[in-house]
Amino acid sequence: MATGYVFHEQLMWHDTGSSADMMPPGRFVEPGRHLESPGSKRRLNNLIQVSGLSRHLVPIIAEPVSVEDLLRVHTQRHIDDIRMLSERGGSGFAGPQAPIGVNSFDIALLSAGTTYAAMRAVLTGRVDNAYALARPPGHHAEPDQALGNCLFSNIGVSVRRLQHEGLLGRAAIVDWDVHHGNGTETIFYSDPSVLTISLHQDNLYPTGRGAMADNGKGEGEGYNINIPLPAGSGTGAYEASFDRVVAPALRAFRPDLVIVASGFDASGFDPLGRMMLNSECFRRLAARMVALAAETSQGRLMMSHEGGYSEGYVPFCGHAVIETLANHRTEVVDPLSDHIDEWAGQDLQPHQAKVIDAAESLLAGLRRRLASAA
Repeated sequence: MATGYVFHEQLMWHDTGSSADMMPPGRFVEPGRHLESPGSKRRLNNLIQVSGLSRHLVPIIAEPVSVEDLLRVHTQRHIDDIRMLSERGGSGFAGPQAPIGVNSFDIALLSAGTTYAAMRAVLTGRVDNAYALARPPGHHAEPDQALGNCLFSNIGVSVRRLQHEGLLGRAAIVDWDVHHGNGTETIFYSDPSVLTISLHQDNLYPTGRGAMADNGKGEGEGYNINIPLPAGSGTGAYEASFDRVVAPALRAFRPDLVIVASGFDASGFDPLGRMMLNSECFRRLAARMVALAAETSQGRLMMSHEGGYSEGYVPFCGHAVIETLANHRTEVVDPLSDHIDEWAGQDLQPHQAKVIDAAESLLAGLRRRLASAA
C-alpha cells in the first residue's frame, strides 16, 4: 500500500500573531502565543521523520491553488479581503477568531494546494491514500467569511477543482475535528454529489451550528449528517458513531473518494475541547476509514489536517493515524494513551447513545434520496 504525504515548511510560517491563547492582547491581556501556532504541526512532521515513518511514505509536492480555484467556493469580495489584509502587513484578524499575518494569503493558497495535491495523487492512482499536513486549516471557512483559524476551505476548494477537472464525481467528507465543520457544510449543503458527516462536541464552535436537524436542503437534503456528541464523550461514543452512522452512510453513498477532515482536538489533552480520545482511538478510527474506503471507494482515501491545539499530544495522534494509512507500525509509544484509557466514562454512556440513535435515524432519509436518484 502506497501512502502519500504532503508537507511544506512555508505552511509553518503562517503568522497568527501575539495572542494569549485565542485572545488578542490588550490592556489586561498579556501578549503570548496564539493556540493555532506551528508547534503541533511541526512536531508531528518531525516525529514522522525521527521515527522512520517517512521512509514508508511517498512525498507529494504541492503547488498553490489559483484564485480561479478559490472562486468555485468563495466570493470575490472574501478573496480580495484576505489578499488585502495579508498584503497590508502586520498582525490582525480576517474574521472572527481567524488571525492573519504577512503573506498569509499566499500561504493559504499553498495550504489548499496541499489538500488538492493529496486528493489528486489518490484519484490518479499514484498512491492508495494520502495525508496532507495543511495549515492554516479550512473547515470553518465560509464562502464569504474567514472563521475560526480558517481563511479558505482547503477541502471545499480541492473537491470543486477536481470535479471541474473531471477527476472526481462523488465525494464523502467525514469530519472528526471536535468543532463542527460549518464551512464544509455550507459549501455542499445543497449538493447531492457530496456527502458531509461531522462528529463534533455539541454546540462548542461555532455556537448554533451542527444541529442534527441541519440535514441538507433542496437536492442536497439528506446528504448532510451531524452527530453532535455531548461533552465528555470518549472512545465508546466515537466508535459507536462510526459503526452505526458513518459506516452505513458510506456504504449507502459509495463515493469515488473518502475524505477525512482530520482534527485532533477531540483528544483528552486539548485545551479547546472536552472530549476524551487518545492516539489509540484515533488509530482505530483511521483503521475503520481505511476499511470503509476499501469497501466503498476502491480504497481511495485522503485526510487533510484541521485543528488540534495540544502541542505535545497532537503529534502522537497524527502519527498513529498516518502509521495506519501506511500499514506500518514504528517504535513510537504514546506515553499518555494508557492514562487516558483509565478516565471514567470512556465506555458508551446512555445519554451519548441517545444522540447516536437519533443520528442513525437520518440514514433512512439518505437511503430514500439515493434510491430516488438511481
